Amino acid sequence: MMDIKQLIYFLAIAEEDSITKAAARLHMAQPPLSKQLKMLEDELEVKLFERNTRNLKITDVGKRLQYRAKQIIELTETTISELKDYDEGSRGTLRIGTLASTGDAILPIRIYNFNQLYPNISFQIKHRSTPEILDMLKKGLIDIGIVRTPINSEYYDSILLPEEPMVAVTAGTPLWEKNESSITLSDLADQPLLVLNRYENIITQACRNAGFEPNILGKIDDTKSILLWANLGIGTAIVQRDWLELFKNADLKYKEISEASLVTQTAIVWMKNQYMSSASRHFLETFLTD
Repeated sequence: MMDIKQLIYFLAIAEEDSITKAAARLHMAQPPLSKQLKMLEDELEVKLFERNTRNLKITDVGKRLQYRAKQIIELTETTISELKDYDEGSRGTLRIGTLASTGDAILPIRIYNFNQLYPNISFQIKHRSTPEILDMLKKGLIDIGIVRTPINSEYYDSILLPEEPMVAVTAGTPLWEKNESSITLSDLADQPLLVLNRYENIITQACRNAGFEPNILGKIDDTKSILLWANLGIGTAIVQRDWLELFKNADLKYKEISEASLVTQTAIVWMKNQYMSSASRHFLETFLTD
């Protein structure tokens, strides 16, 4: 029967595209590794690699096994960590999936403070989209997710952080001569706008509801890039207020946008009715005491 060691051998070969290089990486001789690969193919009754005199080329079925093998090994390591955690208490690794921009804004200082209390807990941070983070939670590949609402409360428990209004950010235009603490969307009608792709639809609809078609100059995936563009004076960025923490030293000016539909909220999420490590429980407590 296929075992974890065979999968580890197979992954090494797949990643190196060479039995010789994989054997060196695994600190073993080449013939036993070749034998293990042949045994795995015979057992599964499939060809995992196309062989020629120079190298190996993974087959389509080999790629499928590579995908599954990574999941199996990661789940195995997770199980071992859970058992050790149960036995040892406040030790182990906390795996967090987060939106890159949101995680960069809220995690560093929180992790620093947490580490002072629990120095034996380490962190693995994975930057993914909200759908990917929720899927990783379901598969047990991460312990905690940091996403943006809405989420399906049928599957996930959550802690909701305070609502964050969206803000208009620029390096400086006549717009900022107004003394009001906030602006309306209509104030942006003549501005070249920079928006994140995932918020394009709600921003466009809000502008149309305000009576104008937005002049969207740039649609960008990365938060740091959109703030960099704004800092260079390319346009006015519409982002979540907490993201400004990423560019504290930049010459950026901002005003809140007075528009109810342009409000976002960060959710700290985890799976309902599933095992939770002590590291996860301790870390979640830091959000409840804010």
